[in-house]
Amino acid sequence: MNADTPRPSLLILDDEEIVLTSLRNLFRLQTEYEVIVHSSAQQALESARMRPIDLVISDYLMPDMDGITFLGHFKEIQPQTIRVLLTGYADKENAIRAINQVGLYQYIEKPWENAALLIVVKNGLEKRQLLRTLEEKIAELAKVNTDLKSLQTALIKAFL
Repeated sequence: MNADTPRPSLLILDDEEIVLTSLRNLFRLQTEYEVIVHSSAQQALESARMRPIDLVISDYLMPDMDGITFLGHFKEIQPQTIRVLLTGYADKENAIRAINQVGLYQYIEKPWENAALLIVVKNGLEKRQLLRTLEEKIAELAKVNTDLKSLQTALIKAFL
């Protein structure tokens, strides 16, 4: 990562303080990511309205809002953010629902293995960077196309 590239940002939502502390410490010790943690879905959504997030990890079972609902709201605010669901309740039906409803990138069961979680997040952030690059290239192509159309119109007018 060079000085011109901002640090990737992670937002982690879990209602258990021990999980938040564990994940925050894991990412702060093992990576250079900017880590934002919340124990409230509403606070996490407010945070998402204030700043861009590259990857979000949400617990599935929480008292104020389940993880799938939260990730759905998050997707409305930041559709390009990579979404990961963390749960202690291994349930394929909910995983499939999350994949279909919120475009889930990955489903991770508690207790997680740190090395595996780090790889999932690294790969998710690489996907996010590739999507960002693709968006930039599409915008560049659209501008070039607009410029070519303007040039074409000017040439036609010049010859008429």
